[in-house]
Amino acid sequence: MLGGHQRLGHSQIVSAQQRIWETFQQIYGRRPVVGVRSPGRINLLGEHTDYNGGPVLPAAIDRAIWLAAAPRADGRCRLWACDYGEGCDIESMPNGPVAQPSWANYLLGVLAEMRWPGGVDVAFGGDLPIGAGVSSSAALENATALAANELFSLGYTRLDLLRVAHRAENHFVGVSCGIMDMLAGMMGRKNTFIHLDCQTLTWEYLPFEAPDLAFVLCHSGVERRLVASEYGVRRRECEQGLAILRTLDPGLEALSKATPALLEVAKDRMPKVVFRRCRYVVEEVARVAAAVEALRHSNHSTLGTFLYQTHEGLRTDFEVSCRELDFLVEQATRHPGCLGARLMGAGFGGCTLNLVHQSEALGFIAQLSEAYARAFSRPLPTWVVRPSDGAEVVFSD
Repeated sequence: MLGGHQRLGHSQIVSAQQRIWETFQQIYGRRPVVGVRSPGRINLLGEHTDYNGGPVLPAAIDRAIWLAAAPRADGRCRLWACDYGEGCDIESMPNGPVAQPSWANYLLGVLAEMRWPGGVDVAFGGDLPIGAGVSSSAALENATALAANELFSLGYTRLDLLRVAHRAENHFVGVSCGIMDMLAGMMGRKNTFIHLDCQTLTWEYLPFEAPDLAFVLCHSGVERRLVASEYGVRRRECEQGLAILRTLDPGLEALSKATPALLEVAKDRMPKVVFRRCRYVVEEVARVAAAVEALRHSNHSTLGTFLYQTHEGLRTDFEVSCRELDFLVEQATRHPGCLGARLMGAGFGGCTLNLVHQSEALGFIAQLSEAYARAFSRPLPTWVVRPSDGAEVVFSD
């Protein structure tokens, strides 16, 4: 995927989009019928609360996957990944995930959930960093669902489509993620965060009108592989904690609804590690509630403090950080232009999210890049992003 730390201008977006359309024509010898843009996302606060039925604060970002598609009469599915320079040809729906190329499963899973609506040629690519915690997989699943819906006139609503993408990731790809990534990428609005209740799937939009602030993503270079990581272990530990809490409060709907007082009463009944996982979730839920009020009042310095607190909780209680991420957050605290920083996404690598004064962004990037290169002998990929609109059909012939 494309790198660099500059924000994309209009000409760069057109260029990235045009590259995918032209590649489609080169590979398949015809013009695409449908083109879509599907963004990645950041999450301000609410990490690991989504699958615990709790609140999150995500936003779509101004980096995306572009996908071009056209229907086929023979039922075959031909896929081409422009950024990898490779493709695959599937004659009929497989019974389960394909071994190679693994990226094909994100598209095939969506088509499987849509009951293989018809043959299709697809080319996709973009400027989302892979394995960085900005939900490139959800962006690709959303793009596939949106394109298939348009191509075959299926009549799905946007909420239907993001649910299809979520089921594809859970059932076909095999990652037990929550629905936040798909919803943020599908429902995002420019300069807005989404306050989402993952249990009821209800949300409200919270404006983030702060042109003097920017979000800087710093990629640790440690690749995240959720299927093979301890992500599933954390989910099971949270489920174990919820089961114990329900012995005290049988009506407890989700771990995110537990009070600090209830958790303290249950402490002696829980393995220590399970208690720490639950404590993090309960504290993060409270931080999200406080962050919502901070957003309503444009109290951005308070938001920055919450970012640091969340990182500490993820590092100590939830134990999903690593030394590279901890180093980046520590370095961020030393720059006067940074209001807050934390690891973003499921953890185990990927990016840190940094809230930085726009005027200080380049200096911040330079300082962290130099320190990271000294400490780990490798460059530090960075991107400056802002909340953006969600997935959209760019054209349909």
